[in-house]
Amino acid sequence: MMKKVKRCGFQAGFTLVELMVAMVIGIFMVLALIVLLTNVNRNNGEMSKTGLMIENGRFAMYLLESDIAHAGFWGGFVPKFDDLTVTIVPGDKPTAVPDPCKTYSTWTAADQDNLIGIGVQGYEIPATVPSPTLPVCASVVTNPKANTDVLFVRNAENSSACVPGVASCPEPDVGDLMFQVGRCGDVAAPTPYVLAPYNDTASVHTLQQRDCTTTAELRRFVSTLYYIRNYSVTAGDNIPTLMRSSFGLSSGELKHKSAEALVEGVEGFRVEYGVDNISDSGDAVNLSQAIVWENSETKTSPTNRGDGTPDGNYIRCTAAVPCTADQLVNVVAVKIYILLRSDRTTAGYQDTKTYHLGSTTMGPFNDGYKRYLLTQTVRLNNVSSRRETP
Repeated sequence: MMKKVKRCGFQAGFTLVELMVAMVIGIFMVLALIVLLTNVNRNNGEMSKTGLMIENGRFAMYLLESDIAHAGFWGGFVPKFDDLTVTIVPGDKPTAVPDPCKTYSTWTAADQDNLIGIGVQGYEIPATVPSPTLPVCASVVTNPKANTDVLFVRNAENSSACVPGVASCPEPDVGDLMFQVGRCGDVAAPTPYVLAPYNDTASVHTLQQRDCTTTAELRRFVSTLYYIRNYSVTAGDNIPTLMRSSFGLSSGELKHKSAEALVEGVEGFRVEYGVDNISDSGDAVNLSQAIVWENSETKTSPTNRGDGTPDGNYIRCTAAVPCTADQLVNVVAVKIYILLRSDRTTAGYQDTKTYHLGSTTMGPFNDGYKRYLLTQTVRLNNVSSRRETP
C-alpha cells in the first residue's frame, strides 16, 4: 500500500507588484545611464570643438609669426636709408606706399625701391565691403570678410637648408623672380643687388661673392598676402577662413597668385604696427637726411635714424586713416590679433562677450558660437637690428 508524501512547503515567485517596482527601478537606471552617456558625448563634442578651435588659432598664429619674422630680409643687402654706415643722403628711401598686387612687368624703379624698403604693409576691409571691387588687389582678395585686415609680408627667401644656385640645391625655374646681392668690392660702383626673372643662361644674375669670382647665391623674391574670406569651400557656407596668396609665376606673369585656404574658423584679423619714430638721441627720425652722429668720437647716437624699438602706440592702417610710406618704412614690430570661432553652435549658449583686438572691439555677437582670442607681437629683426646703435 502506497504512502502519501506530505509536502512541507511550496515554490514561491515575484508578485506582480514586485515585478512592476523592479521594472520601474530598471527604467530609471537606464534613463540615468542614457543621460550620463548623452552628457559625456556632449562634453566630448564641446571639448573637441574647443580643442580644434584653439589648435587652428595656434597654427594660424604660427604661420603668421614665422612669416613676419623674416620681413625685410634681403640676403645681406641693407637699403641705404637703413644703413648706419652710410653718411650721405640716401636715395632709395620709399616715397609711396606700393601697390603690392601690381604685376612685375609694370614695376618702375620707384616701385622696386618701395617694395624692398617696406617689408610689411596692410589695409582694412571696412565694415561695408566696397562694391563692386576693392581699390587694391581686387582680383586676389575675393569675398573678403568685412571689418578685417589684409597683411603683406615681403623678403628674400630665407632658407638655411637650401638656397637656389648653391651646392646641390636645384636651379630656380625659368621666369622665377630672383634676388641676388653683390659682395665684390673691387668693382667700381658695384650694383648692390639684382631683382629680375631668372634665365638659365646666367646673363642677368651676374653679381659675385666677396672673392669676386664665385657667382653670388640666388634667393626667390617672396611676397605673401593674408586676408580673411567669408566662406571656406563654397560661397555661403558661413565659415570664415584665413587665406594666403603668394607672389610667383601665374599664367605666364609674375604676380600674386589666386589665394589658397589655410585655416578655417578665423573670424577676426587685426594687424597693428609698431613704428620707430625717434632716435635714441631723442631726435625725430628723418631718413631723407645724411647720417649725423651725436658725437663723432664716441659715435653713440645717430640723430636721423631710429633705434630699433617702437615709439608710442601701435597704429592700424584703416580706410579712414591709411598708413603712409613714412610710417611703414619705420615699422619695426607687428602686433597680430586673431579671433577664432567654433565650427558649430552650442545648444543653450549665447556669446555675449566683447573682444578687444587692440584699438578695436568686436562683439557681442549674441549667437551660439564659442570664440577664442589670440594675440602676439612679432619683432622685425631684419629691420630693427639694423637700427640698433653699434
